[in-house]
Amino acid sequence: MSKWDPGNARKAQGNLGSGSGNIGRNNYVPRYARAPAKFSPKKAVKSFRDLEVYQQTLQCSVLVGKNITPVLEKAKFPLAEGMRNCALSIPLYVAEAHGMRFSNFELAVATIEKAMQGCNKMIVYLEQVIGLVEGIDAPLIEDLSSRYMQVRGKMLRLERAWQKFRATNAR
Repeated sequence: MSKWDPGNARKAQGNLGSGSGNIGRNNYVPRYARAPAKFSPKKAVKSFRDLEVYQQTLQCSVLVGKNITPVLEKAKFPLAEGMRNCALSIPLYVAEAHGMRFSNFELAVATIEKAMQGCNKMIVYLEQVIGLVEGIDAPLIEDLSSRYMQVRGKMLRLERAWQKFRATNAR
């Protein structure tokens, strides 16, 4: 049995006397023996379906289509169709921008900015719905609003990443 075995460490612990700190206790783990950090890089983006911004905006558009639009149409809310069209167009803009980023970069950036504008528009629509429609699920509306705000920030970072990638590859 080696002196590094856990069994021997427990035996030796009693022989150390009353020292200070962690000496003689099993608390210390050297750096090389620690578990790696729980960070893992995101998987490579092979198509627009792999983009988080696409997945999240698609999920939001489905929630709007299933849970909010029927209630708005029943209440005869005048902006229901515009809201539905806006929610459905955001994932389309993300897919278009992803497809154009190598062929027409300026148009791709303009299209991802349209998607960001669509997120802003959806936030306004959702806030209007809370104020104007009775009996609407307010927690769902608040959740969707915060999701659109978060995904808008992700789109901005995606756009900056595309610009940085283009600048480094242009050299």
